[in-house]
Amino acid sequence: MHIPKGFTFGAAAASFKKPGKLDLGAVVSGTPAVAAGVFTTNKFKAAPVLQCKEMLADGRKFSGFLVNSGQANACTGDQGRANCRRTLNLAAQALGVPADELLPASTGVIGAQFDMDKWEAALPGLAESLGKVGPEETAKAIMTTDTVHKLASASFALKGGEVRLLGMCKGAGMISPNMATMLSFIACDADIAAEAWQAMLADCVNLTINRVTVDGDMSTNDCVMALANGASGVAVETEEDYVLLRKHLLSVLEELAYLIVMDAEGGTKVAFIEVSGAKSDADAEKVARAVGNSPLVKTALFGSDPNWGRIICAAGYSGADFKAENLVLKIGGVLVFRGGTPEPGDMDDLLGPIMKERDIVIHLDIGDGPGSTMLLASDLTRDYVSINADYRS
Repeated sequence: MHIPKGFTFGAAAASFKKPGKLDLGAVVSGTPAVAAGVFTTNKFKAAPVLQCKEMLADGRKFSGFLVNSGQANACTGDQGRANCRRTLNLAAQALGVPADELLPASTGVIGAQFDMDKWEAALPGLAESLGKVGPEETAKAIMTTDTVHKLASASFALKGGEVRLLGMCKGAGMISPNMATMLSFIACDADIAAEAWQAMLADCVNLTINRVTVDGDMSTNDCVMALANGASGVAVETEEDYVLLRKHLLSVLEELAYLIVMDAEGGTKVAFIEVSGAKSDADAEKVARAVGNSPLVKTALFGSDPNWGRIICAAGYSGADFKAENLVLKIGGVLVFRGGTPEPGDMDDLLGPIMKERDIVIHLDIGDGPGSTMLLASDLTRDYVSINADYRS
């Protein structure tokens, strides 16, 4: 694991949901860092999302993230905003960081107000843990229905020397980001201009985190935020530096995106849905999301059933502009459908082994246009229903 210079990590158990479980985390930079963020476009934005958007708007530098699981602080009105600000003030006193330099994020059940007594009781423990735990513990503190903590990192050389990137995220259900429940945090020790950092993050998120779906539900709390503190002493100065940093940020986010879909609530499959030949990227995305969010396609994936007709059907109702006779479908590289009819041969026999794999590539070519996209989608399992039926019990 490559840990960027100048960052420390903290984690504590606040009993927001279950006693003894890590559910409060912090990432703190020893020096204020340039910050970037992209957020859910859900009309019901959680209090921490509104707070972060307001704070990031004035271009100041920040010293860290304050994150909790178990309480979403979403749909909580003015009281929720006041509680969010109060947690920042309390955390500032405990961590020794200015309150206006901490970016908050929360995840959990929508609608409940923060239990401020639990916050006050837990923050001394969070402060005590700072620098004594690693990113693994902080990543565990932001988990809800996740079965594994999710981390990715990179170390690489720019013109001025070595730079490190570290990313963590949580997410398993209520996943269909459009920023655009999913939270992601990036720490980097490069010295980069704030505007360039924001543009790079938004671009990379659009190609990764925004191209996953578990259940088609976009959370009220989705966010991806990134800090770059310059502690490496290496500045992003040249076009080559920028390209290299973007390449590795994209790689870290790709890994996190895959981990989210792999850990889908009860999930057993990851479908790589590729669409090409569309009249526009928007049309390609319509097809990919119709296929990736189709309960019938997702249950077929779970059952390892090569029922390709469900894929064709979803593409047909997607709303994308294409001619039915132009669609070509391949699954795992096997040509399944073209010219409006299935290919000859025993498709159950040909596709059977492919459908049993964890990762399955579904490629739809729908014409000769320039539009294309790729979406990662999970299957839909019995466990998903059980987990979400019992989520609050």
